[in-house]
This record gives sequence, structure tokens and C-alpha cells, in this order.
Amino acid sequence: MNYTLLDVPLLKNLLRLCALLYLKISGWKREGQVPDLEKFIIIAAPHTSNWDFPISLAMLLSFKVRAYWMGKDSMFRWPYGLLFRLLGGIPIDRSKSHNAVEQSIKAIKERKKMVLMLSPEGTRKKVAYWKTGFYHIAYGSGVPIALGYLDYARKAGGIGALVYTTGNMESDINDIQLFYSKVTARHPEKSSVASFCK
Repeated sequence: MNYTLLDVPLLKNLLRLCALLYLKISGWKREGQVPDLEKFIIIAAPHTSNWDFPISLAMLLSFKVRAYWMGKDSMFRWPYGLLFRLLGGIPIDRSKSHNAVEQSIKAIKERKKMVLMLSPEGTRKKVAYWKTGFYHIAYGSGVPIALGYLDYARKAGGIGALVYTTGNMESDINDIQLFYSKVTARHPEKSSVASFCK
């Protein structure tokens, strides 16, 4: 988790312009603002469609957020693998245990600046429960959680409130759940916001 295209000023500005153009053409409006913090976790939800990824990535680029994100390893095959890595992607092998939580905590603590985007659902299919790795990473590294969202009903997306973890996961998750209960997924029938934690 080191070099990305956003480390090159000219490319960073070009990518932002492309992202803004993409959002404008596709009719999406941006809301919220980037936390004035050097480190935080941003969760991207709800995740029910393949379209969530490019729109979320465009939102990040438009906000000038230099973020790392995790995706299933099959996304990183040829011909897109190198590009996704240069855009901050980190491949995850779901068939094996890699202690991703501990590795992420270590990476955040070791860096002066670090933004990590995660999708709690882990898949665009409906799941019984959201994965809580994002919460444990935030709590273990002492950084807040920014609530990133795409609301297809309003065709608006961006960054909502910040949640500072207290260690009382049930209470903190209730706050997060309340926020996302007002956000409409592309495929609402696949959304698992109502059955949040396991």
C-alpha cells in the first residue's frame, strides 16, 4: 500500500476532472465534505450493484481523496489489475484468512496519512449481516469512520457524518444503521442495512 496515481500532481488533477465530468454526465450530485483529518476509514454503502464501484471511485477522486480500497482478487486480473492497484486497490483473497484487520491497523498506524475505503457488505449480493472488520480496524487504529454513501433515489452521493468508535459496538453501529436506513440502494431488495451486525 504505497504509490498510487494520485501521488502525481498532474495525473491527480486530470483524474479529478474526468471524475467530475463523469458524475455530471451521469447526473450525480456530490454532497458533504472530506473530513479535515489525516487518517480515517470511509465505508461505502449500500453495495448492491456493479455500478457502485465506479461511481464511488469517481466520488473519491472528485473530492481529491487519496484513498486505498479493498476488492476481491478477481478484480485485479488482466487487463485492469495494474490500473486498479495504481488507483489504490488492494486485492483480497476471500478463500483464505489473511488477518486483514490486523494488517490494516498496522498500515494505518505506520503512516502519517491514510484513508481506507471498505464496503461492509463485502459483496453486491444480499447478505444476512454486514462484516464488522471496518469497525475493528477503526477502533484498533484509533481513527473515525466517515459514512460514504450513494443514494440512488436522489442520485446523490458523498460523505456523511463521522462516527468515532467508543468500543461499544452495538451503540456505535446503531448510529451508523440509522444513517444508512435513509439511503436508497440501486437494488433496495438486496440491501442488508436492516440486518447489520454479526
